[in-house]
Amino acid sequence: MANIRQKSIQELESWNLKELRKLRISVKNRIQSLEFSKKPKELPSSHPLSQMGVEECKNLLQKVQKAERDLVK
Repeated sequence: MANIRQKSIQELESWNLKELRKLRISVKNRIQSLEFSKKPKELPSSHPLSQMGVEECKNLLQKVQKAERDLVK
């Protein structure tokens, strides 16, 4: 299983495809949670998405999708 907690989201180019896919799914779920839940679950500080708001998550999602495209090329 891909472990995204030990990786830096600042260095997406060093991630493999499986890790990027897991991060993309996590980011999409987090965006849904933040947008539609009255009280979204608080993530542990070790999670890469902790302390991120909706806009930050959306920006990260775009970066992840670009990193995935670059990796597939």
